[in-house]
Amino acid sequence: MRTAGRAAWARVWDRVAASDPGLLRLAAGLRTVCSIALTLAVLSLFQASVPHLVAGAMSAMVSTFAIREKQRAQQAVTLALGLPVALASVSLSALLNSRVVAGDVFFVLLIFGAVYSRRFGDRGTALGLIGFQIYFLSLFVGATVSALPRLYGVIGVAFVCSALVRFALVPETPTGTLDRLRRAFRARFAQLVTAQLALLDAGPDDMEKALDDVREGTARLHETALLIQGRLEDGTSDETVARLVQRRIADAEVAAERLGLLLLTARSTERGHTLTLHLPGAPVPSGDRLPVRDETTDTLHRDLEALRLLVLRPSGTDSGTGLAHVRNRLLGYREEENLPPASDAVQDVFRGIGEAGRAVLGLRIAVDGPQDESEDTPATTRSREELDAEDVAIAGSGESESEDAERTGLRRPTTRAAVQVAVGSSLAIIGGEFLSSQRWYWAVLTCWIVFLNTSSTGEILVKGYRRLLGTVLGVVAGIGLAGLVGHHTWTAFALVLLFIFAMFYTAPLSYTLMSFFVTAMLGLLYTLLHTYSASVLVLRVEETALGAVCGVVAAALVLPVHTDRRTNELLGTVLERLTDVTEAAVDQLSGGAAAELLDKARDLDQALADLSASTQPLTHPITPLRARRDTARYVVALLETCAYHARYLAATAELLPTHPSIAADPRLREAGRRIVHNIGVIGAYVADGDGDGVGEIETGPSIASLLRPGTPGTPRYGRVTDRVLRHLQRLDEAVVGLARPLDVPIAAPAR
Repeated sequence: MRTAGRAAWARVWDRVAASDPGLLRLAAGLRTVCSIALTLAVLSLFQASVPHLVAGAMSAMVSTFAIREKQRAQQAVTLALGLPVALASVSLSALLNSRVVAGDVFFVLLIFGAVYSRRFGDRGTALGLIGFQIYFLSLFVGATVSALPRLYGVIGVAFVCSALVRFALVPETPTGTLDRLRRAFRARFAQLVTAQLALLDAGPDDMEKALDDVREGTARLHETALLIQGRLEDGTSDETVARLVQRRIADAEVAAERLGLLLLTARSTERGHTLTLHLPGAPVPSGDRLPVRDETTDTLHRDLEALRLLVLRPSGTDSGTGLAHVRNRLLGYREEENLPPASDAVQDVFRGIGEAGRAVLGLRIAVDGPQDESEDTPATTRSREELDAEDVAIAGSGESESEDAERTGLRRPTTRAAVQVAVGSSLAIIGGEFLSSQRWYWAVLTCWIVFLNTSSTGEILVKGYRRLLGTVLGVVAGIGLAGLVGHHTWTAFALVLLFIFAMFYTAPLSYTLMSFFVTAMLGLLYTLLHTYSASVLVLRVEETALGAVCGVVAAALVLPVHTDRRTNELLGTVLERLTDVTEAAVDQLSGGAAAELLDKARDLDQALADLSASTQPLTHPITPLRARRDTARYVVALLETCAYHARYLAATAELLPTHPSIAADPRLREAGRRIVHNIGVIGAYVADGDGDGVGEIETGPSIASLLRPGTPGTPRYGRVTDRVLRHLQRLDEAVVGLARPLDVPIAAPAR
């Protein structure tokens, strides 16, 4: 019974870890709630008044969520610097409270400085945020000069409690976060295999839903891989370990994505296109090669289940003979003689399972150290030898030269955003005063928030709309909660803590939900301060709408960055990164010098993630420009397809020095030349705008025709080379396909 309970709890925990990679949202919510709860407990011991309890709670919240550095020492320095910033901010607010014009001018200058400070990195962002939020807090509680000594004490208690929770009660260490992210990667890998199993079993009516689940699982696995790669340097003991884990994560991601494509091909009458895995709503390939369960299909189903078991099994529990047998069977599919008799497409699926099994083994060795080898078969031994040789090559490659990031590129966008938010806040102050001389700062807060983490007018418009919607829903909830809670102070504070946790947990998922919880929480705070009324919450909606409008107007009229311009800039960056990865990978596969390919692939993935985020205003469900929305989705999906094939080429090229089945082939250089040329033409067209003098897209014979496809009995070298050619061919097709929606001219094929 106890074992079954532990297994059930492990399954539940795996689901939580998969839905919240690294438990980052859970940790942020718990850390903030615990800071507030501890602050309230300490202040209650000193019999603080309700306004001071509210001030302490808000100060603890700000001092916790504002700090984003990954290293504990940097967090401590920022927190220590944040306290005098907070004290200065509340002092100036109290001193200028009775001087309306001077106070408003200073508030605008403070907002400008808080946004401009983002150019100084995480610390500048945190200190600017603390300064602004504490000033807002003082307006909220009506701070006066006579009340400053007590407010100093309240803020000091809040910062001390925040430090205690951050460094002792709910600590956050880079190593611990990376370890949780690795567990999340394993859970999401297993979820993707589950979705692939459903794709294998799906009938004609269920294919579309099964394919959607595979798409979602692939995207979530990629998201976790990016999170891991962003924390490797801080979370591992040295650079060699970081590069080793990065290699194994990339191998596992490529193997999992390729397995899904091979399954799709096995289920279809034509070869599945990678675009199908990246474009929601893409047509489901026709045909059904596996309509009935026969012996081969049963074996395939069993081995996918075994792969999922291998992925999920925690470290230290794989010494049993049964699991070793499963591992050996899967790795055996990397040998031609172990493949079951079936069609070429189905045999490719078994090969894909073998490669996925190898990726899982490599990740286990990289993360958990040497594994038990007593039950190894010759096929498993060969896989281990390959992995060991790769590890030695990584350890001996030396430290790569690092390039310091240039900050000059951040200056102009940061200054522009600071000017925009200052102008928008000035409009919000003027308009807010007309609505209410007491609550005008709500409009300023909304204007400030819609500018955070946005880069174009379209993003600000969408964020303002979402905040307004969440605020309206939160007002309705706040009216109901205020009637239920009444004057039960600690019940209201308990609900406030619950809403704060929900606010932080849902913030990365839905800005509307986060705004809902913020507004509902404020309704409870107004109840505690005895300033609640339905008219106050209605005024909150009006001020929010005003602030959103002021933000959009400022973004549209003051140094505007239109969505088209922003997306074109990011599209150009993605194409540059794609050129870097493709050119370096093909050069290395052709016998050229080694390059830091996985770092280049990571830069490509990050640039693509930025582009995908910037297209949200274009792809939003309420956009009236349907054709434009479909084009944006199609372009992003094609770029994701290109990135997948580039990742595979990069991962394969990095195996060249050590892998016995891969050798350089100079003929690949010509194959890659056309792809690089075409990417350059598209990039020049995007940068130029009118297309004058940028050339045309080259077309010609199939890249795969450069070498004959592998046939049964061909050496493994021929089969691996053929696989590289297929990925080059798919990349070439995707790049040519990208030219069409961007209206880049395509040259007629030469006769």
